[in-house]
Formats: sequence, structure tokens, C-alpha cells
Amino acid sequence: MNSKEAAEMFGLTTDTLRYYERVGVIPPVERDKNGYRIYTNRDLNWIFLAKSLRQAGVSIESLIEFATLSQLGGDVQQAQKQILKDQLQEIDVKLKQMTETRDLLQYKIDTYDDHIAQFKSGEVTADNVEKLWKRNQ
Repeated sequence: MNSKEAAEMFGLTTDTLRYYERVGVIPPVERDKNGYRIYTNRDLNWIFLAKSLRQAGVSIESLIEFATLSQLGGDVQQAQKQILKDQLQEIDVKLKQMTETRDLLQYKIDTYDDHIAQFKSGEVTADNVEKLWKRNQ
């Protein structure tokens, strides 16, 4: 598969693919006799992993470290696995924060009309408004 096809497959640009390879987010891609990149299934897996992890907020530095370890050979599996575990833990924290924010937004949407009516009627004022930060305590 050539660069254009690989880029289209994952919704990336060819510039992004070249950047990922240049900085080490993905291992070097084989080239044909004319110097054009030829992406194998292994390369496509790396691109998919990099794109997915980037979308989840994983840093370029962590991806480079992971990819670099894969090229060193030897006993690097535990180090790679630890990188993945660390990233999973970070994503779990972000997911918890996002879920809490989502729940707050849903609560605000669900109670919006009632809150507005209470403000308009004077039943709720700036002094006796609900303390949102205490809602889940």
C-alpha cells in the first residue's frame, strides 16, 4: 500500500504519516526501488495505534518511546507494556473527569427549565443558588 492509500485509510494526511515516521512515532517504513514507501500490515497497525492513542491524548513523546523500544530488540516487552499501562492509567483518569463533566452537563440540561423558572419567580437568588460543587458529595 502506498502513502496516499495508507493516509486515506486512516483519515490522515501523507504529511502526518511522514512526520510520524520522521520523529519515530512509527518505525521506519520500507521503500521500493524508487524510494516510495510501501506500507505493510505491520506498518498499518503502527499507524492505527498511533492515531488511536493520539486521539485519546497520549503524548508524541510516549509514542516515540514505545516505538523506539520496539526497534531496539532484546528484552523490551516489559518496558513497552509499562508504557501502555501508564497511558491506560492516564486515560482512565481523563475518562473519569470526562464522565463527571458529562454528568454535570446532563444534570444542567435536565434541570435547566426548572432552575430558570425558580430564578424568575424569585424562589432562587444568587444567595441561595444550588452549590454545584457539593452535588456529588
